[in-house]
Amino acid sequence: MASGVSLAFVSLHLYDTSTRTVREFVPVEPGRVSMYLCGATVQAPPHIGHIRSGVNFDVLRRWLLRQGFDVVFCRNVTDLDDKIIRVAASEGVPWFVVSERNQRAFTWAYDQLGCLPPTVEPRAMGHVPEMVELMRRLMDKGHAYASGGDVYFDVVSYADRYGKLSNQKLENMRAAGDTDTDSLKRDPRDFALWKGAKPGEPTWPTPWGRGRPGWHLECSAMATKYLGGTFDIHGGGVDLIFPHHENEIAQSQAAGDGFARYWLHNGMLKLGGEKMSKSLGNSLLIPDMLRKVRPVELRYYLVAAHYRSAIDYSDEALQEAAAGYRRIEGFVTRAAEVIHDVDAAAPLPQAFVDALDDDLNVSQALAVVHEVVREGNVALAQGNKEQVARLLAETQNMLDVIGLDPRSEQWRTTGDSGLREVVDALVAVALEQRQAARARKDYAAADAIRDQLAAAGIVVEDTPQGPRWELAR
Repeated sequence: MASGVSLAFVSLHLYDTSTRTVREFVPVEPGRVSMYLCGATVQAPPHIGHIRSGVNFDVLRRWLLRQGFDVVFCRNVTDLDDKIIRVAASEGVPWFVVSERNQRAFTWAYDQLGCLPPTVEPRAMGHVPEMVELMRRLMDKGHAYASGGDVYFDVVSYADRYGKLSNQKLENMRAAGDTDTDSLKRDPRDFALWKGAKPGEPTWPTPWGRGRPGWHLECSAMATKYLGGTFDIHGGGVDLIFPHHENEIAQSQAAGDGFARYWLHNGMLKLGGEKMSKSLGNSLLIPDMLRKVRPVELRYYLVAAHYRSAIDYSDEALQEAAAGYRRIEGFVTRAAEVIHDVDAAAPLPQAFVDALDDDLNVSQALAVVHEVVREGNVALAQGNKEQVARLLAETQNMLDVIGLDPRSEQWRTTGDSGLREVVDALVAVALEQRQAARARKDYAAADAIRDQLAAAGIVVEDTPQGPRWELAR
C-alpha cells in the first residue's frame, strides 16, 4: 500500500554480530539488497519459536522494500538431517515423507502470520552438485580432506579467523560433536562437510564415496548459488551463531567467497526460562496458538519485542499483545467508516522512521503507532475529519510496513477472516431487524436482539454512523 522512500535519505543501521557493533547498512549493489535466512529444519511442525525468526526478518524485508530497495530474499529448507532420518525410521516412512509434510506446515504457518513469500526457497537436497563443487574447491585450497568416506573441514588450516563470529578462540573450543567418527578426523574440532554412507540412510555419489551432506555445507552452497559469492545480509536465530554460522563463514571464505557482509540474529523465544524445543515438551505449535488469538494478533506479539531480545512466553503476555493490537484495529475500523479514501503516499512520522532505522526497533515504532492512534481517537471524538484522515493514513502506512494493517488484503483473506465475512452478513441481518424495531419504537424487541447477539459473543456499539459490532474478547 505504501509508496517507497527515496534511497538518498536511507540511514538504516543494523547490529552486526560479526563486529558486535551497530553499523550503517550499505548494500553491495546500490538499490539492491540480497538477504539469506536460515529457514526450517523440517523434522517437526513449527512452534512460535521457529516462526519468530521468519516474522522478524519479514519486517526487515518490508522496511527495505518501503525504502525503495529491490530485495532478493532467500530462505532455505533443510529437508534432510539426522533428526529427520530418526523420525522417518520411527514412523517407518521414507525421509522425504517427513520433510514434505512438515515443510507444508511451515509454509502454512508463514502464510498465516503474514510473511511475504521468499524470492527463492531452495531445498538442501536439491543442491548436492553445488555442495560437491564447494568441497572440491576447499580440497584444492588445502582446507578440507577425505577420510574413510567422510569429508572434513580442517579448522587448523583456518585458525587465524575461525571463531571470530562467536568471539571464541580455537584453543578453547571443544570437539565438533557432529559425527560418531571422530577417529577419522585429524582434529576433533574439525567439522563434517560430508558424511559417508550408512545402512538405511539416503546417499548421493561423490568423488570421495557415497553419502550425504553435513548441515553447514548446505547453506554455504545455497546462499552463494542464489545471492552470489558476496551478499548483504545473513540472518537466523542466536542459537545458530555457533557452530552453524561460524562454520558457514569458515568454509565459504576459505573457498574464496566473501560471503555475508552483515550477520543479524534474532533472540530466542522461551517458556519458563527454557528454550522452546520438542525434546523439552514445551513447544507451542502454530495451530494451537491460533486457537488462542487471531493470526494478526500473534504476529503483533512476535514483532512487538525488539528482534534481538529474548521473549519468555506466557498466555497473559499473548493476550495483552492481542488487546494492544485490537486498540489499533479499533481506531482504524472506526476511522475508515468516516474516511473512505486513505492517502497511501502520506509520509511516515519521523519518529517511526528513526525507530526502524535504529536496528529495526519495532517496539519503539509501535509506540509511535499507539501515540498516533490516541490522537486519532481524540480527533474522532471531536469530529475533526481532516485530522482523522491524516492520522488514519499515517497509522495504516506504519502498519503496512510492519505487516499489521487490518485493512490489508492479507488480513482479509487469512485466518478467521472468511468466517468473519459470513458472521458479518448474518449480524447485518440481525442489526437491520434491530433498527427496524427501533424505528417502530419496539424497544423491547430491539433490546432482545442486542441481548441475543451479546449472548453469542457479539458486542454491538451504536455510533453516529450507525451500529457496528465486534467479537467479545
